[in-house]
Order: sequence, then C-alpha cells, then structure tokens
Amino acid sequence: MTIMKFDATHAGIQEQIPAYQAEVSRIHRMIHEKTGAGSDFLGWVDWAERLDRDELQRMQQLAQQWKGKFDTLVVCGIGGSYLGARAAIEMIRGLYPETGPEVIFAGNTFSSTYMSQVLKHLQGRNVLLNVISKSGTTTETALAFRMLRRFMEETYGPEEARKRIFATTDKARGTLKELADREGYASFVIPDDIGGRYSVMTPVGLLPMALAGIDIQAAVQGYRDVSEDLNTDDLAANPAYQYAVCRRILDQKGYTAEMFVTYEPQLGMLAEWWKQLVGESEGKDGKGILPDSATFSTDLHSLGQFIQQGRKVLFETVLQVQEPGENLIIPSDADNGDNLNYLAGRDLHWVNQKAFEGTLAAHEQDGGVPNLVIEIPDFSAHTFGYLCGWFFLAAAMTCYLLGINPFNQPGVEIYKKNMFHLLGKPGYEK
Repeated sequence: MTIMKFDATHAGIQEQIPAYQAEVSRIHRMIHEKTGAGSDFLGWVDWAERLDRDELQRMQQLAQQWKGKFDTLVVCGIGGSYLGARAAIEMIRGLYPETGPEVIFAGNTFSSTYMSQVLKHLQGRNVLLNVISKSGTTTETALAFRMLRRFMEETYGPEEARKRIFATTDKARGTLKELADREGYASFVIPDDIGGRYSVMTPVGLLPMALAGIDIQAAVQGYRDVSEDLNTDDLAANPAYQYAVCRRILDQKGYTAEMFVTYEPQLGMLAEWWKQLVGESEGKDGKGILPDSATFSTDLHSLGQFIQQGRKVLFETVLQVQEPGENLIIPSDADNGDNLNYLAGRDLHWVNQKAFEGTLAAHEQDGGVPNLVIEIPDFSAHTFGYLCGWFFLAAAMTCYLLGINPFNQPGVEIYKKNMFHLLGKPGYEK
C-alpha cells in the first residue's frame, strides 16, 4: 500500500481520470520495458534492484570514517547534481539541525560575490568537499571546483586535501574522472542510464546525504518500496499516474502553470528539485506546464491575491505532511494583549493544518482554482526515497502522455553556445 496519498476531488476533474486507463496501460508497459523515447535514460525505473551494494557500503563507510571529524561539507554541483541532495538534506534534517555538519552548496552560480563569501566562510573550518559532475566540464561547477580545490590544497596541503575531496562522476571517462584517478580522490559513479534530474538516489545524492548524517539505507528502502507499490498500470491503484493524468487534463483545459505549494519551509528546496524535474522533462516542443512554487502561509501574503482573484492560468498542487518533525504548544498569556488565548493549549501544527484547510476552501470554492493534494507521512529518509520514485513515475507518464521525450534537454545547450562564444572559448567562434 502506498504511503503517499493523492486527492483530486478539489480539482473538478475526477470523473475524467478513468478515460485515460488504456493510454496509461500502454505507457506503463513502455516505461517498464524501456521502449519509449529516451529509453537509454530509464535506468531509474529498476535502480533500486541494480544499485551497487558495494558502492552503497563504501559511501556509508566513508561517512562513518569522517563522522565527528569535520564540521562543514561543501557540495559542488549544479542542476540535478545538487538540487536533489539539497532537497533531501533540508527536508530530512530541517533548516537548523542540531547535529551534523553545516552543508554549503557551490558550483551552481557564476556570482563572484557568492563564491567569495563561501571561500571566506570556510576559513578556519574543518571542510570536506564533494564535487559532482559527469563530464567535469560544466562551467559553473568546474570554475567553483578550481577555486575550492586550491583552497583545500592551500589549507590542508596536497596530500591531506586528496583525502578530503570526493568526486562523483562518470565511471570511465571525462575530465573529472581523469583528475580523480590522477589525484587519488575517492570517486563514486554516476550511472550512464540515469540523467541528472533523475539521479538523486544514485551517489549524486546519496553521498552528500550520508556525509550529512542521513540514513541512506532507509532512503534506498523507500525508493525500493515505491518501485514495488506502484508497479501497476491500474490507474485506480497508482496515485502517481493519477497525478500525471490530472496534469494532462488541466493542461488541456488551459491551465498552463502549476503552483507547487508546501506549508513547511524545509520543503522549499524540494520544490526547487520538483521544478527542474517537471520543467526540464516536459518543457519542449512548445508544450508543457510552467512549474512554479510557493510556501504557505508565508507566500499567501504576497501571491495569495493573484491566486484568489487574478487571471485563471494556474492550478495548485499542495504537498501536505501528516506528522511534523517537531511541534510546539501555544502558551496562555495572562494579559492576552494579542488576543490569542483562544489558541492556548493548541499545537502549532494544528494551526498550520487549519491554514491549509481554509486556503484550500478559499482557492477552490471562491477563487475557482483547481487544487490537487498530495500527502506524505513525515520528513523521514524513507519518505524522501519513496517520494522521489513517485515523482519520477509521474514525470515520465506526463511526458509520454504529451508525446515527448522526458529525458533530453536540447534547449539548454543554446545559451551555453552563446555564452562560450562571448567568453572566447576555443571552438565557439562565429
């Protein structure tokens, strides 16, 4: 039984879902038989069974070896090479964890101010560095790694730096692989058949998670569980496919933007990971739904007016958490100067839940905004692994329903060619 619940009753389209059963069955077979467009990158479908147990153990051993011996982890990567790891670490540990290292993300921007401040912040700290790049030539990551590598070598000396730098890259070729072999960095493999935005349950995400103190065995088990639970083409029994079908129906009705909503700040980066997953997968051939995100109730004070009464171009997908990681009881106040004693004795999560219920009614009933609701049980590593597999299936189904390849991204190469020409990179002269 799936641990994630899906509710389409607030979107006004529930009766249209069963009509897609035949198409869903066809695509389900295509996904699992790896016969669709981009099938070379469907390795994530059976990854829970193919995952190299020795490499998983090496990641756990490395994390155990360094446990308590460092205070800062720098993860150097961009796109799928950092978003999944950051989403996992912030979801599972929270934004202000009491234990474990501080985790800093670099290599995802050209901002000189950001990179300078990172390097200053690392002064005097006990640092490990995980660089993540399949080729080693992604410009943002390669530039940051050049600076971070020099910092590590100047701070610890070349020999000690080699022990503190870990490379996640191609198994056999590429600039980073060659450097890792030459320098003797511990290295971990990015599988050939799994693209970046589907890679969080490979060493791309698992190694930073392990170094951050997260139980990666539990995350892998969650991923394995969803692979078993949702290995069915029965639309009534597969909520990930229901979600994909709902997105298709709403797209056809003219809802061209999707607001991914959470009520928990520690899920903010999960939303960013989701935006890359769906945006880069389906945004091609003049098709796709624009992915956006918001954290309520915070953003109700900035976006709420537009959602409620603005142009009807968007629908909301709300990710709810059944059990909070932590909770607080609202105290009573003798003076009641803030007039909040009517909430005394209630817990804060209950208030958050009522904010969700009130907003849902306002947006659906008064605002006429379709709402899809997804519920996860908690912030655990197991739930994160499960959630990843759930959204992977939904993304693939959505794209195949649109008739597009979910796994390529030809559009992102255009800006790179222009940028390389302007930078004077050899071979990009016009």
